[in-house]
Amino acid sequence: MRTYGVYVLKRFAQFILVAFIGISLTFFITHLTPIDPVDQMIAGITAMAHSSPEAVAMMRVALRELYGTGDPLLEQYFTYWQRILSADFGPSLSSFPTPVSVLIGRALPWTAGLLLTCTLVAWILGNLMGGLAGYFRNSRALKLFGVVAMGFHPIPYYIIAFVLLIVFGFLWPILPTSGGSATNIPQDFTTDFIFSVLRHSILPALSIVLVGIGGWFMGMRALVSNVVTEDYVVYAELGGVRRSRILPFYVMRNALVPQVTGLAMSLGAIFNGAIIVEYVFAYPGLGRLLISAVYAGDYGLVLGVTAISIIAVSAAVFLIDILYPVFDPRVQLS
Repeated sequence: MRTYGVYVLKRFAQFILVAFIGISLTFFITHLTPIDPVDQMIAGITAMAHSSPEAVAMMRVALRELYGTGDPLLEQYFTYWQRILSADFGPSLSSFPTPVSVLIGRALPWTAGLLLTCTLVAWILGNLMGGLAGYFRNSRALKLFGVVAMGFHPIPYYIIAFVLLIVFGFLWPILPTSGGSATNIPQDFTTDFIFSVLRHSILPALSIVLVGIGGWFMGMRALVSNVVTEDYVVYAELGGVRRSRILPFYVMRNALVPQVTGLAMSLGAIFNGAIIVEYVFAYPGLGRLLISAVYAGDYGLVLGVTAISIIAVSAAVFLIDILYPVFDPRVQLS
């Protein structure tokens, strides 16, 4: 138990370090870009109504004071960390005066639900079918599934998204192609709203699952193909142990250990792909919110979304790390 406690502390320290470095890099990269969020906002305001140069100058001073963009970079950095620790990112420039935390709170459940579901579905199906294909190597159906899964794997998320958009949005319009739910249904936990959310999430989810399932399939099939030649598996088969017991308890349980590590490492890449998928389908998640904030030069919103994303992905990796000894008890002794 003491060894496991030390293991958890080490992984927690790693989680803190990764989150700190990632958030710091995001801050400095964002502030080194040539886009000035205050000038972007003023340009948008003056485009809709004529203002005198004196009024524009006063507006610029007031906005820089409000958002702190006129302060030295290091002072802005420490202020940003104070906002993160207090979960207050200030008001959004592009959606003033709505706070950044409110915008993130609206978008986060959509992305979390989509990513969590797609990641788990792709991981479970890929490992299950890959394990069966590695154990039953002469099955034609599993070979055909492998060909299809590996065919989708190298294709980028956004290519699959565009193909699905064309097929089910124009050629065979049976599924909604934009939004998270129907606009005429109140966002409440009712049967109509839940059904609408599920229908609107089918195409974005397919874009992620179809690409992700191939990698898990190939990895699990290769691992199972090696495990089935181990002595303990051969002895179990010669001893008359049923295949229905050998496959899950002798083969797949041992082959699954590296796949758990792969699940943790893939979370960041899945989020990167979901950003483009959400934008293609106008899905109201963090990805679409981030792209809109980048175009608007909204520093606060960009930093808020990236900080939440970095913390969420790092926390998910940390959680998988501390659960890893459940699958492989030898990790506690490393």
